Amino acid sequence: MSTTYDPYAGSRQTTEGRVYTVTGGDWDQTLGVDLSGEERLVVNMGPQHPSTHGVLRLVLDLEGETVTKARVVIGYLHTGIEKNVEYRNWVQGTTFVTRMDYLSPLYNEAGYCMAVEKLLGIEVPQRAQTIRVLVMEINRIASHLVGLATGGMELGALTGMTNGFRERELCLDLLEEITGLRMNHAYIRPGGVAQDLPPGVEGSIREWLAVMPERLAGYHKLLTGQPIWQRRLKDVGYLDVTGCVALGITGPVLRAAGLPWDLRKVEPYLGYETYDFEVPTADTSDAWGRYLVRMAEMFESLKLVEQALDRLEPGPVMVEDRKIAWPAQLSLGADGMGNSLEHVRHIMGTSMEALIHHFKLVTEGFRVPAGQVYVPVESPRGELGYHVVSDGSTRPWRVHVRDPSFVNLQATAAMSEGGMIADVIAAIASIDPVMGGVDR
Repeated sequence: MSTTYDPYAGSRQTTEGRVYTVTGGDWDQTLGVDLSGEERLVVNMGPQHPSTHGVLRLVLDLEGETVTKARVVIGYLHTGIEKNVEYRNWVQGTTFVTRMDYLSPLYNEAGYCMAVEKLLGIEVPQRAQTIRVLVMEINRIASHLVGLATGGMELGALTGMTNGFRERELCLDLLEEITGLRMNHAYIRPGGVAQDLPPGVEGSIREWLAVMPERLAGYHKLLTGQPIWQRRLKDVGYLDVTGCVALGITGPVLRAAGLPWDLRKVEPYLGYETYDFEVPTADTSDAWGRYLVRMAEMFESLKLVEQALDRLEPGPVMVEDRKIAWPAQLSLGADGMGNSLEHVRHIMGTSMEALIHHFKLVTEGFRVPAGQVYVPVESPRGELGYHVVSDGSTRPWRVHVRDPSFVNLQATAAMSEGGMIADVIAAIASIDPVMGGVDR
C-alpha cells in the first residue's frame, strides 16, 4: 500500500495505540522571514491585547503606520463544544451551545432547539414562542450594549464603556429574574422553555421599558455628535455590499452597507412576521454606519419587547408530549431551582411508572427521528445557523454551527489593508466578533 508523505503530519505506533502529530503547516513560509529582500515590519496584535475584542490574534505587516497585510489567527478559545454535544442527549446540548457566543446565549439556544423541534416535527406552544421573542430581544440589546461599550473602551471613549455596561446590567437583571441566570441560561429547551415567567416580572419589564429609551438616547448625546468619535469611525473599515455578499458577511455589517437583510423579515420564525418593526440600514459601508445601525436596532428591539409583552396569553410553555417534555415543572425552593415538591411527592410516593419515566427521560433522553436540518436565526451579529444531524438515537450525530462572528472575521483584511494601524482597532470593533462563537 503506497503512502503519501505529508511534511506537516506524522504518526507513530505506541503501546497505547497510534499517536498522530500535526505541526503548524506552512506557518514559517506565511509568517516567517521574508526572503525576497524587502524590508517589512511584522507586528503581532493579540491574543493578549485589550483592544482585539477578545483572544484574537492579528498578524500585521506594516510600512510606517500603514497596514499592508492583515492576517487573522483564531483558535485561542477553542472549547470543542460541537464535538461535546455529540456525547450528550438532546436536552443537555442546550447547556453546551449556550456557551458559544456567550454575549447572545439565548440565540444559540433558540437556533439549536428550533432545529431539534424541526427534526421532531413538533410545534412549540404560542406562549413559549412569545417568551422566546421577549428574552431574545432583551438579549439583543444587552449584546449590542457590550459591543458599544467594548468598542468605546478600545477607542478611548471610557464613558461610553462604563455607561454601556451600566445599561447592560439592567438587561441582565431582567434575564436573571426570568431564567435564574445572568448568562448561559439553558432556558430555551426543545419543545418550549424551561419554566414560565415568574410572578411580577411583567411589571419589571415595563419599568425597564420606561427607562431604556432615555438611556439609549444618551449615547447619541455622548457619542454620535462627538467629533473625535466621528473621526475614529467615519470612512474606517470600509466594505461595500458587493464585498459583504462575496464574503458571506451578515448582520449589522451587511445592513450598514445598505442591504436590509434580516432573517426575522426575509425568513421569519417564532411569529416575527406578525410583529411591527423596521430593519435599520445605512449607506456608509463603514464603522460609523455599523454604529448607527446597532443603535437603531436597540430601539427596534424595545418595540418588539413591548409587543411581545402585550400579546402574552395564559397557556403552556412546553409541548404536551410527555415523551419529550421534561417530566417536572421546575420551581424555586429554599435551596435553589429544582423539581417541584408536588412532582417529587408524586414520583416517590404514588406512582412507580412516573418514577421510571422520569429516570429514563432524564438519564437517557428522548429519541429524535433520523434526518438533517439547517435552521438559521438572526443573532445580534448576523446569521446564526444550526446544521443538526440525527441518526435516530438519543444523542445528536452532528451539530455544526454557522457562527456569524467566524464568517464576519473574514472581512478583517479587506477592511484593514491600506489603512492605519489605529484604524484596525475600529474595524475589528465594528465587526463585533465574539471569540467563543468563533472557536467553539
